[in-house]
Amino acid sequence: MAGPGGDGKLCAVALSAFDSSEQHWARQRLAVLDQAAVSIGTTLDVTRTAEELARLVVPMLAEFTSVDLLDEVLRGEEPAAGPPDATVVLRRAAHLSTSSTSEGTPEAVVGLGSTDTYPPFSPPARALRSGQAVLSGSGEPDFDRWTHAVPARGEMARAKEPSSMMAVPLIARGTTLGVAVLFRSRPDAFTEDDVTLGRELAGRAAVCVDNARRYTHERSTALVLQESLLPHGRTRQAAVTVATRYLPAGSRAGVGGDWFDVIPLSGARVALVVGDVVGHGIHASATMGRLRTAVRTLADVDLPPDELLAHLDDLVIRLASEDEDDDVAGTGGHGGGGGSGGGGGGETGATCLYAVYDPVARVCTAASAGHPPPVVVLPDGTADVPAITPGPVLGVGGLPFEATELELPEGSLLALYSDGLVTARRRDAGAGIEELRHILTAPSEPSPADALEASCDHVIETLLPEPERPADDVALLLARTSALRADKVGVWDLAADPSVVADARKLAAERLAAWELGDEVAFVTELVVSELVTNAIRYGAAPIQLRLIHDSSLICEVSDGNSTSPHLRRARVFDEGGRGLLLIAQLTHRWGTRHTGTGKTIWAEQTLAR
Repeated sequence: MAGPGGDGKLCAVALSAFDSSEQHWARQRLAVLDQAAVSIGTTLDVTRTAEELARLVVPMLAEFTSVDLLDEVLRGEEPAAGPPDATVVLRRAAHLSTSSTSEGTPEAVVGLGSTDTYPPFSPPARALRSGQAVLSGSGEPDFDRWTHAVPARGEMARAKEPSSMMAVPLIARGTTLGVAVLFRSRPDAFTEDDVTLGRELAGRAAVCVDNARRYTHERSTALVLQESLLPHGRTRQAAVTVATRYLPAGSRAGVGGDWFDVIPLSGARVALVVGDVVGHGIHASATMGRLRTAVRTLADVDLPPDELLAHLDDLVIRLASEDEDDDVAGTGGHGGGGGSGGGGGGETGATCLYAVYDPVARVCTAASAGHPPPVVVLPDGTADVPAITPGPVLGVGGLPFEATELELPEGSLLALYSDGLVTARRRDAGAGIEELRHILTAPSEPSPADALEASCDHVIETLLPEPERPADDVALLLARTSALRADKVGVWDLAADPSVVADARKLAAERLAAWELGDEVAFVTELVVSELVTNAIRYGAAPIQLRLIHDSSLICEVSDGNSTSPHLRRARVFDEGGRGLLLIAQLTHRWGTRHTGTGKTIWAEQTLAR
């Protein structure tokens, strides 16, 4: 400023300053928290979330950090209530340092996935026990004692000379999940502001880790449930050779309700089933189990495919109605549907393809409830997608289903699948089915014993290449058809006259002798033939037919023109009849009735010694 004499000479300088450091660091912390909101918890994977926390704090807040979690958290289980014991065993989920490379992190004493034991006096154990962040550093007794208890950690501490360390517990919803440990080698030690920021970051990360843990738990539960409901091992039947694959979804939606099944039927036939329940999670898996059980029950009744789907449609409608009633009761009358991925109600619906293959007639009868059609590959290598009329999705109600018959030469290949296979990689279903058809017709040279298994692997690897995970569940069932030779089947038309019963026994005995099945089998078969033919003549109607099938078992069938089904009853002491079916049930492996277009067929199956 100018002097007092007004001569214009400078006589003093005035300076005014404002310290905005606090505001600057406050803005920096807010920016870090904003970044944490979008960079931590981007997936429902526990380990990935721990890695995201490590990437955020290094190098902004520390030169090295590690995130260790309880084993129960990594498995998706619920950790024990309260703080961990005095000595804590944790598993390394993530670590990172400013000197990390693709070859690893040199400062890490514990490898990823390995466990580390924290004694009670160590800062991480103290942080877990108190539920508060713990500051420590070189020169403090507990810190030095902890670092030098393990030679490798002591050598690293001497080499890096950490000036400050902060252990922050990961706690979400009152549950302790693990601990994040941050190290600084630079001169400035951690401050209370750093502790506040560390707690905020750890709190957000803990909530994301707990969300991922809960998701892992639900997904694991749904997978165990679904795997327990899917068929295991080989189903004993000779009509088809089967290979199957099931891949759970890799999306956040969780496990779905896809299923497949192979069900032996009477007359050496077999049912092939593939279905897909709407939604994901435990609810979808449970619904899948109920539908699979229903299909098996209806298959035992030997319903045609279109009638079976009609009954299954009624069941799905009833299940949906029950779910709606449960939702209303659980929400005080306000309705509300639980999401399909939850454990509650939600939308109930499914698609299903049900096909029955007869190795005697070499005919496959199929019906679809909104499900993609099968791919059929003939023995000459040509492939086709048969025009099976797609019925409504199960749960719509009021609309009929239509069955389609396909004549299949011996050695034909049937490919049944769920839509997750052909709609993966963002392609439409038509293009996916065409690609599947091309894959199945491509020339290959696997060994005959492993041909179907190799084809299954080839389809999955081509349509769902690694490391991609399908966005929806995938079920695949490949079936190679067999055929019974004419000399393995005996068919005779019989007159509706009691005198033909003896002729029927004689015809059966002659055929069993040609098959060299032995006297014991012949005795039981003659008795079964006698009872079934007598009942058909006495209670049935023309035409009457006897059929014997020699497969892996011996099947005796008698058909007549009366659709009334017989039933077992216990005859009284002085009754002259009524013991035939009871006797058949005791002498044979199993027996039953199936309705035909002209009446019914009663069958009995005997197990043959191998």
